[in-house]
Parts: sequence; C-alpha cells; structure tokens
Amino acid sequence: MPALVQVDSPGQSWAAERVLVRADLNAPLEPGQDGAPQVADDARIRASVATLRHLLDAGAGVAVCSHLGRPKGQRVDDLSLAPCAARLSELLGRPVELLPDCMGPAVEARIRSLGPGEIVMLENLRFHPEEEADDGAFADRLAAGFTKYVDDAFGAAHRAHASTHAVARRLDSCAGLLLAREVEVLGGLLDNPETPFVAVLGGSKVSDKLPLIENLLDRADRILIGGAMCFTFLRALGDPVGTSLHEDEAAQALALRLLERAARVNCTLQLPTDILVADRFDADAQLRVVPSDGIPDGWMGVDIGPRTSAAYREVIMGAGTVFWNGPMGAFEIPPFAEGTRAVAEAMAASPAATVAGGGDSGAALGDMGLADRLTWVSTGGGAALELMEGRALPGVAALPTA
Repeated sequence: MPALVQVDSPGQSWAAERVLVRADLNAPLEPGQDGAPQVADDARIRASVATLRHLLDAGAGVAVCSHLGRPKGQRVDDLSLAPCAARLSELLGRPVELLPDCMGPAVEARIRSLGPGEIVMLENLRFHPEEEADDGAFADRLAAGFTKYVDDAFGAAHRAHASTHAVARRLDSCAGLLLAREVEVLGGLLDNPETPFVAVLGGSKVSDKLPLIENLLDRADRILIGGAMCFTFLRALGDPVGTSLHEDEAAQALALRLLERAARVNCTLQLPTDILVADRFDADAQLRVVPSDGIPDGWMGVDIGPRTSAAYREVIMGAGTVFWNGPMGAFEIPPFAEGTRAVAEAMAASPAATVAGGGDSGAALGDMGLADRLTWVSTGGGAALELMEGRALPGVAALPTA
C-alpha cells in the first residue's frame, strides 16, 4: 500500500490555512431525555479528534464535514449533524458552530472569516443529491473559501462521492491521521503480516465474502469460518443444515471451489466442528449443541459450538497476526453470542497483532468493552472489507502519496 501525505508530514504548515476536513461522523442517534436526537455511540466522532486537534493547535481554521444516515438528497431534520457538533464540542473542549448548510454564499462567507484555531461544522452533505453523485459543480461549491483539504473519513473512503473524491482534486490535499493509519495497518496485513497469519471470517453469505476469501487464500496461513456462511460450506460438503440460513447451489459450488483452492495453495480453511442450534430464532428458543455434520431437521444453527470456540481460540493465541471480520453467530441475541464473545476475548488476549475490520466485529468488541485491547479496530466496515479484498478505494486514490 502506498504511503500517503498526511497532516503531520514533515514540512506541512497549517498556520492561517482554512481547511476542509472530511470526517466520518455517521454516528447512531437515540432520543435524549428531552426527546431530541443525541449521539448513542461516539466512537467515530472520538476517532476524528486527533486530526482536528492537530490542525487547530497548528493554527488552522477548520470546517469539518460529514454525512449522517441516508436522507436521499433531501433535508431531513432528524438527520441534522447538530448532535454530532454538540458531542464534538464536548470532546474538543471548544465551541463547534453548526452552519445551516454545507455550501452557499452565507456558508462561504463564514468560511472566509474563519480565524486560527476556530472550528465549524457543515450541515449533512447528503441533504444534497449531488454529494453521492460525485458532482463536479457541487465539489466546486463545497471547496469554495478553503485553501486546503484533509480526508480523515476512512469509513467513506470506498465511495466516490464529491466530498471524498472530487474535492480532493480541487484543493491542496492530504490524509488525516486516522485515514493514514487505517491504510497503513490494513495494508500491512496484505503486504507483510507477521506469521502465522490467521483470518477469522463470519457473516451471512459466502457470496458476499468471496472476493475477501479469494484474496486472503494467497496470504493467510489459516482461515477460520463462522457465521451463517459456514452452513453454505457444510451444505456444499453434503452435510444436513436443517433450517439454518444458507445459500443456493451456485454459492455452494463457489464454496467447494474455495475449499479446493485452499488445499492447492496450502491455506487451511477451517470449518466449525460443532454448532449451537435452536428450534426457532428467538432468545427463548430451546438450544442444543450438535456436531456440525448432524444438524437435525427443523433446527437452525445460530452460533459456533464450544469445541469450535476453543479450537479457534487456540489458533488465535498461537498466531502472529489475526484479522477478524464478521460475527460467529447471531450475536445480537444474547444466547447466540458466545462464539462471537469467545473470538473477541481471544483477540483481546492474544500476543499477536490483532485487527478487527469494523462493522459488526467492531460493534461486538465495543459492546463487550474489548476494543481497546486489540492492536487496531477499523472505523470502516465496508471500506476495510474492500481494502482487504485488494480493491482501490476512491477516497484514498484521490490523495497524494509520499
């Protein structure tokens, strides 16, 4: 992966610059005591603080921009960035003024008046359909009044949107501290991981993870499979899966080809040996642990079993590098979360370099209070997945390299 020019690169000067910072403040919201929306999980907002503080301390005037939710190109009051501005103000210890829009004469005038160490926030970029269209005229208006651009939104780097792509071509640009670190860590897993390199992959569908598995087969020593996609593998091998979620014959054929290729390239693709099954998808369901090749009719797999959890823990503890993407079961329902918990705890305890690919894996680690014990937890689920698939990210490709 190329080294990016970033905000703390030698020779960078920010004094008296007016800087547009693209952050990923797409935080979940919940009703506060007064019924107004407030931030429910500030992890992404906290992740943006280091870059913003660096710029402000260096004398820049900063406007931070982001999307929030999916307003589909229309102004939606409940998706205003006001709660994010309030939380960011608390984290920075200084006022963060929310502007009424992300562009226009009044916004541009306010940008041109920004003083050193002053920070404002632009309103939700996705209130304008041109944002997701990567519209050039929209990018021109968004860039108006700024002298530099910093992209720190790794979670949106896989989208060629105006604020992550077109604007970078219109201003003197570089990567923020978070985005640069994401590319460094995740790229390092592909380029030069400490061995044995183990990947732990969960989720629902083999077809969704196909490019990732194909890319990792040439790099990993062992891939541990969990989540609902294990049932597609098991069905492809001729094992009964009951009413477990699994894919069709085309996906099963893909699973067999992956197993055959893994054998050819000397990568162990390891499937569960036991499964937690339930008689229905409910927290009050009746549960049993059965061999992975013996799921009864009328029962569904909802998690990896205890023997598999123990085996996966042993592999993780003996690894040099571990990458985890996707839960081992339906972890949102507490009785079905033990496999995911076992992997999370093993990742936290392992002496290996441990990296989680964001998304549900990051959410599970956060819920369990273990995120700080890993080497790195990505802030971008989709972006991390695409980077680990070996794909170029538009938001990264638009930035200069060192």
